[in-house]
Formats: sequence, C-alpha cells, structure tokens
Amino acid sequence: MGEERDAGRVIPRYRGAMAQGRVALRWARLVLGVVAVLVGLFLALRPFSSLAVLLIAAIVGLVAAGVAQLVTAAREGGALRWASGALYVAAAVVVVGWPGPTIRVLAVVVGVALVVDGVLDVLAGVRARSSARWNAWLGGAASVLLGLVALAWPDVTLLVVGLVFGLKVVMLGAREVVGAVTGRGARRPPRARARAGRWRLGGNVAVLVLALVVAAVSVGLNRGAHRPDAFYTPPDSVPAQPGELIRSERFEAEFVPEGVVAWRILFTTTRDDRTPAVASGLVLVPQSAVGEHARPADVITWAHGTTGASPGCAPSVLESGLSSGAMFVADEVAAHGWAMVATDYVGLGTQGPHAYLVGDATARSVLDSIRAAHQLDGVALADETVVWGHSQGGAAALWTGVLASSYAPELAIDGVAALAPAANLPALVHSLDGITGGELFAAYVAEGYTRTYPDVSFDEYVRPAARTLVREMAQRCLEDPGVLVSVLSSLVLDKPIWDGDPDRGALHDRLAQNVPSGPIAAPVLVGQGAADSLVLTSAQDAYVRARCDAGYAVDYRTYAGLNHVPLVEPGSPAIDELFVWTQQRFADEPATDTC
Repeated sequence: MGEERDAGRVIPRYRGAMAQGRVALRWARLVLGVVAVLVGLFLALRPFSSLAVLLIAAIVGLVAAGVAQLVTAAREGGALRWASGALYVAAAVVVVGWPGPTIRVLAVVVGVALVVDGVLDVLAGVRARSSARWNAWLGGAASVLLGLVALAWPDVTLLVVGLVFGLKVVMLGAREVVGAVTGRGARRPPRARARAGRWRLGGNVAVLVLALVVAAVSVGLNRGAHRPDAFYTPPDSVPAQPGELIRSERFEAEFVPEGVVAWRILFTTTRDDRTPAVASGLVLVPQSAVGEHARPADVITWAHGTTGASPGCAPSVLESGLSSGAMFVADEVAAHGWAMVATDYVGLGTQGPHAYLVGDATARSVLDSIRAAHQLDGVALADETVVWGHSQGGAAALWTGVLASSYAPELAIDGVAALAPAANLPALVHSLDGITGGELFAAYVAEGYTRTYPDVSFDEYVRPAARTLVREMAQRCLEDPGVLVSVLSSLVLDKPIWDGDPDRGALHDRLAQNVPSGPIAAPVLVGQGAADSLVLTSAQDAYVRARCDAGYAVDYRTYAGLNHVPLVEPGSPAIDELFVWTQQRFADEPATDTC
C-alpha cells in the first residue's frame, strides 16, 4: 500500500515535470525561431550593410540555422539532419576563429556549408515521402547552386549571404515558430508531419527560383564582361623601337562619324620602367586624307578618361568606343577636317598591367600612338598635333606635353588641352573616400600603383576585409554590366578600402612623383567644371597655382555649374571654347596666359 501511495505521488510529479519540460522546450523553440526570423530578415533586407555587421549577422544566422536543425533532429531524428546542424555551427566557429575574416573567408565558409548542406538535403529526400521529399530536393538544389556561386564569384557572396542565406534562415526560424505555437512535436504521426511540411514547399520553390536567378545573373554579368580579340595579341617578334606600327586593320563601328575612315592599330611603346610593351588604339581620318590625292589632316591626339584597369576596358574594345572614355564630339572633330589618334594605353586591350594614373607610362602610349599612326599606308597626316585629354586622360595629356621634347622630339606638339585633369593626385586619392562610388576609382589606383611599383604593397595599403572586393572591382570596366556589383559592393564597406591613410609612405611618394609638374613647351589649356564632384575644383586650383608659381604659362578656365562628365559633353561651353582654342593652335596664334 505504501508503494502504491509513493507511485501515486511520483507519477503526477513526473508528468508535471514532463509538461513543464515541454513548455520550456516550446518557449525555447519560439525564442530560437523569432531570433532566426529576425536575423534572416536583416540579412535578406540589408545585404549591403557594413561588412562588420554582415559578418556578425552571418555568424548569428549560421548558429541559428545549426541549432534549428539540431532541435529538429532531436525531435524527429535523422542522422543527416544532425550532420546538417553540426555543419552550420562548425561554419560559424570557423568564421569566428579566423583571424581577420574577410569576404573571401565568408565566401568559402558559407559556400562550402551551402553545398554540403544541399547534398545532405538531397540525400535525405531519397528516404522521405510525399512533400517532404520535394522539400528536401528543392531546398538541397538551391543550396548547392548558391554555394557554387559563392565559391566561384567571391564578392557575390554579399548577395548569397544576404538575400538567399537570409531567406533560408527565415524559413528555418519560421518552422520553429510554427512548431512552438502549434505544439507539434515528434509524436505526430508521419502523415501529420508530412501535411505540416507542405507549407515549406512554396518557400523552397521560391528559394530555388531565387537561386536560379542569382546564378543566371552571375553568368550573365560574367559573359557581359568585355574581352579583347586576337588582334590585340602581339606577334612573337616585336620591334624593340617604340612607336613602331605592328599591325592595323580597318575598323567599323556606329560611333565612327560619317565620312571618316577608321583603323585600329597595334604598336610598340614602353612601360614606366622603360621596358618594351605593346599598346593599341584607334585612328580616325577624314576621307579627304586617305588615298592617292589625300590632303594631310591636322591631328587631334585624344587621351581618354577612366574606362577601367583590365584589358577588356580599351575604348577600341568597348561597344561605345570613344565615348566610353568621354570623347563625345568625334563628329565635330571630323567636321573640322581633323584626324584623331586615340591610344588605349598599355594594359587596356593589350596585356597588363595597366598603369592607371601613372604619368610616364600613359604619356608614352600617347606619343607612340602618334608615331604609329603616321606609318599607316595611304593616310596623310600633318605634322601639327594638339593633344586633348579628360580626367585620367587630362593628366596623360599634361604628361605628354612634359615628355614630348625628350621622348619624341621629332613630333610637333602645338598645344595641350587638359579638361578636368586628374593632376593633383594626392588630393584626388585623399578625396575619394567622400565621393559616391569613389571606392571603384580607389580600387583602380590600388591595382595600378601596386602592380606598377614594387615598393607599393597591396597588403600594406588595402584593408584585409576589403582586399577581395578591391581585386574584383579592379577587374571590371565601367561599361561592364558587372560594375553594378562593384557599386553595390562598395556600399557594404563600413570603412574606406585603405588600411590607414593612403597618402603616406611609398604610395604618397609615387603619387607625388606622378603629378605633371615639369615644363611644357606647347601652350597649355586647363578646363575645370566648378561643380566637379570627382576632381575637386580646390585641388585643381592648387595644381594650377603651383604651375604658375613655377613660372609656367597656363590658360586656366573654370565653368560654373558643370560636373565632371558634363564638362566634355556636346553643348558644353568648355567644348565650344576647346575647338576655338585648338584652331588658334593650328593657326600658330599667341596663347593666353591666365597666371
């Protein structure tokens, strides 16, 4: 009788404890589910928040996903689900423990986790039935696909982690919330569990569709990248003499004005360290300067603005051609009866590296393109040449004037016109942090200077967390569809790309070295938009003041209300005055000095 009374007291207490345990488990599942949903929504809706916040959210998401899988495994069983949960928790531990985790680390960890988890889901689907099988297969396929995208294209991990991994965490969290609210647990019969899982089918279909879209966009952006064809590959034997025409071929494109004959050319030049190199370019000649009765045409030598830093970014490769480098008035040049010689620079079109904003290298490409153009058969070019340039090309034009007398003394340079030139390089690089999209130009500088100068170390000047993004940005042309990823990626950076102040040490010395500060024998025109948000007017004022203080003549003109690109667009007063100024140079009229 005593044992029966003891049992009577123990069983209710046991049942009460079990009930309290189930209540506690439901609350735990509810809290876990809510946390997972909130973190997942943050990742999905704010994928381009700061890198530090993204890393924290990704770690919390990995842990939440792992714990949710482990709770489900404890409730419903299944070795594969145990393995999946352990995988996500292990991935979070790897990211936490990695010294200085970067986008590349996050790409590899999340990519591997998604691929392995997807494979586990597919295997689990083989044993499942009804909707559970389709849920496993659809979710597994989406995970594998997105994991492969993350591994193949590191900086797209921001999208994968944010949009897709975030939605996956939301779904796992929502499942826990529903289970906690309804009280459904492991004792449900199989059919009830199958019915309860059908709500996941729509979510898994949506995730798979999103995965297919991300993969298709990734492939499309990659295929949309511009690449030079076989014309730009030099022969095995290349002349050692700079300015030699290697090959030429007639060139047709929509941007070539009517009544103009065009060629693309390949010619020899030299790099910044004076080693031989090969560059490409375009030559546009009025029909009157071609053939047996040709009349020599005066020459405009065009140094283009920034198009990118990889071989596919040459204006002669890009669909928009000269306008990609801010030459919008080729038809007006032709209407004046002038020819145009436009180099691509070394490393654009031809093999890199491209010495972005390195003065000597770009100027030699400009001068050697003039030499090569004069070697075209059946083309009559006058000796008179005026150099034009904008932005990056504005600095190249100024450097062309500085180097002309020593590097190519046989060429007659009648004038140098630099519009919004990137001349004050230390000031320009310092200001990029405050400019929308400035990180893209900073990436070009980092890539160009660290690959040109051995004493400028990429790892010394670029933050570890930004290095993969910077490398990827530097490979995209401004005209590539993938540049959208670069712009969006730049928004994730919670700091500048630089590790400290870039205007220091070897980089500072090299930037200062590339300020075009030497004497220029020809008249110089510098045009500047007063509303320029990239090349700031204050920096240009300081550059011109320094030239004036050094005793050099400059015709400096500013234009109210004009930004960087509008300065050189058709209808700009700067362009109207440029044509008048150029006619005066060809007529050998006295130049104005505003110093």
